[in-house]
Amino acid sequence: MSTETGRRLPAFARSTARLVRRVVVFARRRAVAFNELWKHSLQFRVTISTLALSSAVVFVLGMVLQNQITERLLDTKRDAAFAQTRAAADTAAGELVGLGAEPDEAMAARLQNALKKIAITPTSQDAAGSAAGTFVPVLASGGHDQAGDEPTFAGPFQNVPPRLRQFVEANEMSWLEHTVGETDGGRTTYLIVGTPLNTVSSPLQLYLLFPLTTEQNTVATVQNTLLVGGLVLLLLLAGITNLVTRQVVRPVRQAAAAAEQFAGGDLDQRLTVLGEDDLAKLAVSYNGMAASIQRQIRQLEDFGGLQRRFTSDVSHELRTPLTTVRMAADVLHASREQFPAGLARSTELLVDELDRFESLLGDLLEISRLDAGVEDLSAEFIDVRPIATRAVEQVRVIAGNAGSSVELVLPDEEVVAEVDARRVERILRNLLGNAVDHSEGRPVVLTVGANETAVAVTVRDHGVGLRPGEADLVFNRFWRADPSRNRRTGGTGLGLAISQEDARLHGGELDAWGNLGDGSCFRLVLPRRQDVPAGDPPLVLPPPDRVAAEVPLGLIEITPAPEAIFAEREEIGQ
Repeated sequence: MSTETGRRLPAFARSTARLVRRVVVFARRRAVAFNELWKHSLQFRVTISTLALSSAVVFVLGMVLQNQITERLLDTKRDAAFAQTRAAADTAAGELVGLGAEPDEAMAARLQNALKKIAITPTSQDAAGSAAGTFVPVLASGGHDQAGDEPTFAGPFQNVPPRLRQFVEANEMSWLEHTVGETDGGRTTYLIVGTPLNTVSSPLQLYLLFPLTTEQNTVATVQNTLLVGGLVLLLLLAGITNLVTRQVVRPVRQAAAAAEQFAGGDLDQRLTVLGEDDLAKLAVSYNGMAASIQRQIRQLEDFGGLQRRFTSDVSHELRTPLTTVRMAADVLHASREQFPAGLARSTELLVDELDRFESLLGDLLEISRLDAGVEDLSAEFIDVRPIATRAVEQVRVIAGNAGSSVELVLPDEEVVAEVDARRVERILRNLLGNAVDHSEGRPVVLTVGANETAVAVTVRDHGVGLRPGEADLVFNRFWRADPSRNRRTGGTGLGLAISQEDARLHGGELDAWGNLGDGSCFRLVLPRRQDVPAGDPPLVLPPPDRVAAEVPLGLIEITPAPEAIFAEREEIGQ
């Protein structure tokens, strides 16, 4: 039997522990839900705050009313009891005239007769007496002359507390509220009024015990009424507050929803104007603001469309005269050896500027198509390493002229991704040209890395670098970190802007890092599949410090990507 009991106790403890955990989890969830609702709902906050303050006011008001009613009932009861006691004392004195030193039995008999006389005497004709209600009389003999003797009494003398007896036996009319235990196990509270009978020769005391049952029932009824009334009042206040708050909050919510839809592109979204109150004025002001913003946005869109169309039209229109000028310049350039030295140099400058002008027209056409959203991505699965090699080959001569070397760091395995080879090659060519232009004759490193979801290419130079805040400005059109700086590569100022748009067209990103005096690093991140997000890039910014290999100027060194690069990347990522 003890073994079975021992097995039941752990099972009971486990079930109790599970129940406690469930209760704790439920309480936490409710607390979290309450906190979220408190933070996000103005209507809920106002309703709960009003309910809490109203509860405090109702509680204080109920306590005050209860105390006042109780005090008034007791005062009325006490005054009536005093009047009743005086009338009963006169009746008892008349019955006990001539009472002297008699035997205890005779005195007890006379006291009992006096109690009967008090009980049947119509003293309730007095208004105060009738308000006192029923009572239980007690007569007792005793006093300071008979302190050592047992008193003779008639009635429930044992219900009179000794401390009240002391005052009455000292010839003082006194009263006391006292609770008495009954024979049936119940308890009754009495208002006991005692007075000495000084009109008789022997010291006697009269006590009237007035039960407070009626007053207690009245107080209980008042308490229940106040409690129910308070709860009903709180519910009404909560409902009224919720209704009033809802009338104020609902237009605000409608305004917030309209603002979200307006911000999402629904420029025709407006608020309904009802009445002429403050909320109606708010709706009118919002509608006016939305109309003004819509008008300005439409103007900007029209202006932007005109700009793009103007750029496209001008670029197309300039192609014909540019072709004519190009043909004439090529003829002059082919015959430059027959010209004087100054004229031959002018011919070479003319051809160089025509090349740059032609590149600028091409970039303008490209960026106008990107702005118009008419460019398509011709993506296919291809190894990215040959694309990087071709881009480096195209800037080899420029790097040699700038006094910089280019190092190409490639992984050993294929890096296959779904990309548009032409656009990726253009991005890398623009990044390398920008790096060579700002490398100050120091090496430039192009690194290719890949993971399961993304391909990353970084172009690192150790030139002038970027000031704080310029990493977000380098992709702006025609922006230059130093306007007084001459371009060595003859760029158009649109290469990085076009590169960023090409990266976004792939679903990737192009970002930059730089530190003044430490050079800069541009990172291209592309997804390996167009239907799968790129995720975490395999190469980090800022790049890990490594010393570029010593490569002769104008030459390209292809270096397998060492594990140290990716180890450093993981360490930096941690």
